[in-house]
Amino acid sequence: MSSSSTAQRFTRGAIIRAMFLVLIGATGVQLSAVFAVGLFEPLGVLGTSSMRLAIAAVFLLIIFRPKLRGRTRAEWLGIVLYGVAMASMNALLYLAVDRLPLGIATTLDFLGPCAVALLASRRLREGLLAVVALLGVALIAGFGGPLDPLGIVFGLLAGTAFGLYTLLAAHVGQSGSGLPGVSLSVAVAAILTLPFTVPTIPLIQTPHLLPLVASALLGTALAFTVDTLAGKLTSARVLGVFFAFDPVVGTIVGAIFLHQLLTPIAVSGIVLVVAAGAGIVWLAGADAERRRLEHERAEGSAGEPPPSVGS
Repeated sequence: MSSSSTAQRFTRGAIIRAMFLVLIGATGVQLSAVFAVGLFEPLGVLGTSSMRLAIAAVFLLIIFRPKLRGRTRAEWLGIVLYGVAMASMNALLYLAVDRLPLGIATTLDFLGPCAVALLASRRLREGLLAVVALLGVALIAGFGGPLDPLGIVFGLLAGTAFGLYTLLAAHVGQSGSGLPGVSLSVAVAAILTLPFTVPTIPLIQTPHLLPLVASALLGTALAFTVDTLAGKLTSARVLGVFFAFDPVVGTIVGAIFLHQLLTPIAVSGIVLVVAAGAGIVWLAGADAERRRLEHERAEGSAGEPPPSVGS
């Protein structure tokens, strides 16, 4: 894709639409956590997470009806790995949410995309921003009030899975799988978590159904769908910055619906992580786009045929 076609594709209007899509997805994820928290005691944390994936998989497979034949081995590998990332990210984040305030858990989760961007860049300015982000984590973990150490570990592991999700989202999106491919990935995640789903089914009672379905549709089906649509409207750099909505929305939703009021120091740590993380993703993405465009221009110049006589 040439630089001109890239500019035409990633217009200001498209970027604004992508921003709203990611914001919708972030809101869905955080509101779904509110529904899910009430299910942790009767169904268990992993049982709740696995049931959400199973419900979302059935819904997405019915909606998008993905084809199983005609896919390459590389495409299937991306779909399966994407499903592994989804299953890990969902389970680990909910294990963190069970022990930490929602805003703090999602802030630790956001470190995953930041780490991916940082490793891809290796520049001093991104390194300095990483120090700022780590300072934010230190404020949250050390001075933001009494926090569960195991919850912090789960939050950081969820961030690792989120980093893998970030890498695979671009791979699956660019492979042409689109939303049908996403539905297959969610199905893979549901299959992987069946050992937790099957024992949970007998525990489900009528009052659990509405919050369980709402959590599955908002936090899994809706979120993965709008993230994929947003990825078609803008670059990975901008999309990665928009993921900073998650800890911000998580802090607000946790305060309003779960009465998880954070200390001013913890809020300051969240602000530092979000600002530094967004900066890391933006700057690293800018460098990647610049190198790609330079490579495309060089290939275009080398591949241009000489002008024909009389043309």
